[in-house]
Amino acid sequence: MWVLSASGCRWLGAAGSLAVAVGGYAAGALPVLGGGPLWQSRDTALATAGAVLAYLGLTLLVAAWWRYGVLLARGARDRVLATLCCWAAPLLLAPPLHSADVYSYIAQGGMVLEGHDVYGAGPSVLAPGDLGADAAASVGGNWTDTPAPYGPVFLLLAEAVVELTGGAIVPAVLGTRLVALGALALIVWAVRGLADRAGGGGGAGAAGGSGGADGSGGALWLAVLNPLLLVHVVGGVHNDGLMIGLMLSGVLLAVRGRWVFGCVLVGLAMMVKSPAAVALLFIGVMIARRDGGVRGVVKGLVLPGLVAGGVAAGATLAAGTGFGWLRTQSVAGAIHTPLSLTSDLGLALGTLLADDPDPVKAVVQKLGLLAALAIIAALAWRARCGRIDPVLGLGLSLVALVALSPMVQPWYLLWGTVVVAAVAWHSRAGQVLAVLSAALAYETAPSGHTPWYGFVIAAGVLVLGLAWMRREPWPAGGAVGAGACPEGVRSR
Repeated sequence: MWVLSASGCRWLGAAGSLAVAVGGYAAGALPVLGGGPLWQSRDTALATAGAVLAYLGLTLLVAAWWRYGVLLARGARDRVLATLCCWAAPLLLAPPLHSADVYSYIAQGGMVLEGHDVYGAGPSVLAPGDLGADAAASVGGNWTDTPAPYGPVFLLLAEAVVELTGGAIVPAVLGTRLVALGALALIVWAVRGLADRAGGGGGAGAAGGSGGADGSGGALWLAVLNPLLLVHVVGGVHNDGLMIGLMLSGVLLAVRGRWVFGCVLVGLAMMVKSPAAVALLFIGVMIARRDGGVRGVVKGLVLPGLVAGGVAAGATLAAGTGFGWLRTQSVAGAIHTPLSLTSDLGLALGTLLADDPDPVKAVVQKLGLLAALAIIAALAWRARCGRIDPVLGLGLSLVALVALSPMVQPWYLLWGTVVVAAVAWHSRAGQVLAVLSAALAYETAPSGHTPWYGFVIAAGVLVLGLAWMRREPWPAGGAVGAGACPEGVRSR
């Protein structure tokens, strides 16, 4: 059947993406103020119809994506970047989808312009008439009084968007989406570069050419055609895309032997969101493997941090927002998210063992972070010993960090998934991350809320995906794994 071909998947996914966007005009994360005639709240019946259409469209997109990946895994060649354009284009002019976080970004940009301390107060300090005040009215209740957990590089971008658009909601959202598209371009460039050096990302990509002359089609499939990324980075405009793009570009430069410039980009990524700092450890591993001996280990442990630390300090001074970001990195952990295993476990134990569950919950959260650090250290050691590729080690480390963090959002899975995709998309780990991505795409509603049925649908997709994995596992024959070392790390 034509619809099951690569070309058919392209157009089926485009139709699904269009349905998601159209449904979003009635059921998306619409603003309270300033949305104009198109971006405004609808009556219950129309909002419900829009949500149903958006969910149906998402299902078409996920089905097309999965079938497309199967074809690439079997050695098919296709124009993956053309498919990306077809799937992303319908989302470009849509209202914010599956999250209202972009309103926080705009409000925080307005706070910087108005002279407020973004690390000492939340968007509620903006008065009517202030730049960003309309966006502040649409910020979710948990975040209204929460200081910004983002670094000054992102706040400078948010400030520029608000200044250029005057804080008007629709232009400001679209301006922030342009930043997200720039991040998407960075991700594409970095994934293609890493995948080509890794032999197409493994499996059929390496052996048979999975998606274009450069053999990176399969890697791009898991990284950027991923519905979780399309919905949350393009549609939801999350700044995680910018963090990933800068971080992965820095890793690519390090793999090519240009580790100083790589650390500069990772430093900039840290000044968007701090988890990018994990990449410095694995760049250090690359340096240690290249130079060898005690000198190489010391150089790898010290120099990446010095370069990125200098970038962070310079960016903070240039932004003029102060070093308050150092104390706000944990503010998000105070907000309970059901996807955080450590928060759920801590809350359950605290309820059973104490009158006040919060102290017990805090202890379990800290133990989870310690466990994540131990896993990251173990992966870095394995990479240092040549048992695992450093880039793959970074991806798995970010997945572990997300799994054990005190606050977890669905799109956080992309931190590690995109990295793993670049070097091992066709491995068992890549297949597991693909299943999780498909499931988590359903966890939030188009409005940004997390309804109970979102978890039910996600659980159903997860069960189906795991059953499919058991029946048709992908071979990991060409994936970058034990002992592998990218060309640039060996040569320089």
